[in-house]
Amino acid sequence: MTSRFRTRLLNTSLFVGAAMAATPALAQVTPATQETQQTSTDPNTPPPATEGQDIVVTGTLISNPNLVSSSPVSVVSENELTLRNINNVEQVIRELPGAVPGIGAAVNNGNGGFASINLRNLGEQRNLVLIDGDRIVPAASGGTVDLNNIPVALLQRVDVLTGGASTSYGADAVAGVANFITKKNFAGFEASASQQISERGDANYLRADVTIGANFDDGRGNAVLSIGYQEADPLYQGKRDESVFTIGSTNGVASGASPTSVPTGVDFGNGQGQLQLNPGNTALVAAYAPFNFSPYNIFQTPFKRYNMFAQANYEISDNLEVYTRGLFSKNTVQTIIAPSGIFAESLTIPGFNPYLSTTLRDQICTLNNIAIGAACNTNAAIPLPAVYRRTVEVGPRVSEYTTQVFDYKAGLRLRFSDHVKLDVSGSYGENDLNQTQSGYVLRSRVQQALNANNTTTCLVTTNNCVPLNLFGQAGSISSAQAGFLNGQSTIQIKTALSQAKAVLNGDFGTTIPSASEPIAFAAGAEYRKYTYRRIPDAFALSPGELGGAGGAILPFAGSYDVKEAFGEIIAPLVADKPFFYSLTLEGGVRYSQYQVQAANNPSFNATTFKGGATWEPFKELKFRGNYQRAVRAPNIAELFTPSVTALDNLSTDPCAGTAPVGNANLTLACRNQGAPASSIGLILTPASGQVNVTGGGNPNIRPETANTYTLGVLIQPRGLVPGLSVGLDYFNIKVENAITSATPNDILANCFGATPGSITAAQAASAACTSIRRSTTNGRLSGSTATVAGLPQPLTNNGRLATDGIDLTANYAHDFGDFGLDVGFQGTWTAHRYFRASETAYNRDCIGYYSVNCASIQPEYQWNQRTSLSFGPGTLSLLWRHIGAVQYEGQATDFAARGFTAANRNLFNGTVTGPSPVAGKAYNFNRIGAYNYFDLSAQFEVNENLTLTFSGRNIGDKKPPIVGSSAGATAFNSGNTYPSTYDVVGRNYSVSGKLRF
Repeated sequence: MTSRFRTRLLNTSLFVGAAMAATPALAQVTPATQETQQTSTDPNTPPPATEGQDIVVTGTLISNPNLVSSSPVSVVSENELTLRNINNVEQVIRELPGAVPGIGAAVNNGNGGFASINLRNLGEQRNLVLIDGDRIVPAASGGTVDLNNIPVALLQRVDVLTGGASTSYGADAVAGVANFITKKNFAGFEASASQQISERGDANYLRADVTIGANFDDGRGNAVLSIGYQEADPLYQGKRDESVFTIGSTNGVASGASPTSVPTGVDFGNGQGQLQLNPGNTALVAAYAPFNFSPYNIFQTPFKRYNMFAQANYEISDNLEVYTRGLFSKNTVQTIIAPSGIFAESLTIPGFNPYLSTTLRDQICTLNNIAIGAACNTNAAIPLPAVYRRTVEVGPRVSEYTTQVFDYKAGLRLRFSDHVKLDVSGSYGENDLNQTQSGYVLRSRVQQALNANNTTTCLVTTNNCVPLNLFGQAGSISSAQAGFLNGQSTIQIKTALSQAKAVLNGDFGTTIPSASEPIAFAAGAEYRKYTYRRIPDAFALSPGELGGAGGAILPFAGSYDVKEAFGEIIAPLVADKPFFYSLTLEGGVRYSQYQVQAANNPSFNATTFKGGATWEPFKELKFRGNYQRAVRAPNIAELFTPSVTALDNLSTDPCAGTAPVGNANLTLACRNQGAPASSIGLILTPASGQVNVTGGGNPNIRPETANTYTLGVLIQPRGLVPGLSVGLDYFNIKVENAITSATPNDILANCFGATPGSITAAQAASAACTSIRRSTTNGRLSGSTATVAGLPQPLTNNGRLATDGIDLTANYAHDFGDFGLDVGFQGTWTAHRYFRASETAYNRDCIGYYSVNCASIQPEYQWNQRTSLSFGPGTLSLLWRHIGAVQYEGQATDFAARGFTAANRNLFNGTVTGPSPVAGKAYNFNRIGAYNYFDLSAQFEVNENLTLTFSGRNIGDKKPPIVGSSAGATAFNSGNTYPSTYDVVGRNYSVSGKLRF
């Protein structure tokens, strides 16, 4: 089977490319124009260096440009970035085969105000982001670097190495690195501006940059400054037919999905389930109006961004050069989600509340087993065990993230001889993020406002309390009442990174007799210190205080430092011999010592190493292989985050519905988890597919280790087909003792087993079952985070991750008279991506599947193919983006082992119903077919100073697939689709101009 898959991918690739490739392993090949004279080249065969200039070769610290690295590196050229007219590098990275969408502009609920990447779908914390080979200050406690801060205007190329690179760059480079290479020695003036807008007249995006640079002192020095501004408008989900209404993934009904709705609902835990106020405001009846939150949410996150990037270098003498680099960015990002409210909070109301009619009051008393009459009429604390009310009158919840980041580096290069150089540098960066949450209802004020005996004065008048009308239709909460309930909360996050590094780089000056190049080396030492501090206000500190904000945000601080020593060597052994045009070996080792600043001051060590080889039997054929033992140390979040109850995703619950009825052991398990007897047979699945989970950091975790290797071949038949290059590389990454927590389904499976209906009494009484804590009101695994702990989700070193597959790159470039043809292909066949939380957990493979267990979609096949035709001053280019077919995880043949039953393994398959533009159309939510997008670009050099680029993205206006609102994880399955994977904007146009002197 594996051989057949590989053959299919190779045949498809060669058919598409016909005769593809220009430079080896170039991810996207586009013709060089006057605008992009500094063309990007494969870092395995980097461009010639100018006198005294070092070459950045991603994957090794050795800067000799004549030596070849054994690590395959994908390159995104400057002109590719121009043709795509990107505004943020995250846009292009997430569409590369071998990567999956991380947190970006399309993620609204779950966006922390920054953009990230996820190479090989091993997690954003397992890859590094570098600028010119250097780390920059992270944006979060998990070590994630915000891609918003990358200076797009000064980029020369983007190198993406997928696979272990810890020996060269230290911990975290388990899945690989994204290295953003800036232009060196820029001289002149360049101004650019671009505007994007959808065919429907929304999703506007503006970007403008000015760059100025100059050489001075007869070319001994150079300085450059680039300033940029970007702005994006929000795109609301209600502006697209597919997401006007929230569609149930299991029933295909377009209406609403959240039980926190309007009018008010209450669950009394007496076996009747949630009741909801009837339209006449006279009685509580069976819930009938779930809330439609889709129109409030957004597909394109609005932001404003100011960027500054400057760098300079100066040769004091022939043997001494000093240099510096500075980065500053201010970003304002807004995430907008549906209105706040009261999410299953336990409240009380006095019987004499003015908005409580006599009939309704008597019904509430009866449901609480309180005698109707004087006791009910005067009781100041009639329980409302679990209240649901969406406060639409307050408006949407808005989180505004304002980030200011600077990162400064200075260093010097000493040249001891023609063969040895020393580079010593230090850097310091800070990232200050202020999150302001507005539009949130304060639980304490809801309770205060309910305690009133007239419509003007609360029993406790502090904070200028206004009595609350909770028992009415939408609009019953007046502006004065909404103003009193509405609270604003702030959270401050401060992150800092200090670095010092010294690298001795050169060669031994002598050459092995059989070789043509000397043995090159790099050796040195590095020091890094990370610090982090989170400061929430009193509202964020209190669980459930901010209605709909999830768990409490607790303050914490942490730091650790690492001291490292490293060495690398590249040894050419044979050159220009029969069947040995070249043979090169390379190796490296890095020793790291970590010191954590904590109560018990834990420390640990780690050693990484690598080995590789390249062999060219003749000039047209190259074999390459690389093995790396990579290490990732625990980050500040994994070490120090306080344990809190937060939200995760879960679509099924073994205790839900009638499954426990008549099954004594299953009922016992549900009761042992806190479900009241009256709830058995009536327990609902988690509200909106969001389950409560309790977990946090663990100071006892230790580094995880990974074994990664690649084996590949590069073919360049220069004599037969000039301009053709084909590269084929197999990758394999296994992460042992991985720092992970179990998925909600795995936690449930640990208790209930693969077949919950067959659970034994011993299982029901086990710690795996009793550690799960349900609502004591209605038995649900969702509700107030102050009272429902939900699923235990501790962080451990018991996890295991593994992925493998094949990358294929093929490029072809040729001139046909006045016309130039450039054809490029980059594709990935991912065979597996396994995850298991422990040795006894199910080893889940998410390739080709989507569900709440599989975060971002990763198809088996994915490729990008670009064809460019250049003629005189113009270039016409077509990009084909292919995303392979995927299916719902419940459709897997081993669905039972994955936690699905015959009853819940299928999503909706039929005609959508309800008040929606897509109603009446047939959909199968269990499968998403292969998607093909086409982007067309035209570039025209008006003269030597001005270049115009016109682009159309998704020119076929292909609509996104519909799978409903709860098929997958909230951060990725939004607006009834997967907006980070599939185009939700529709046909989109952009125009850009670049003026240079």
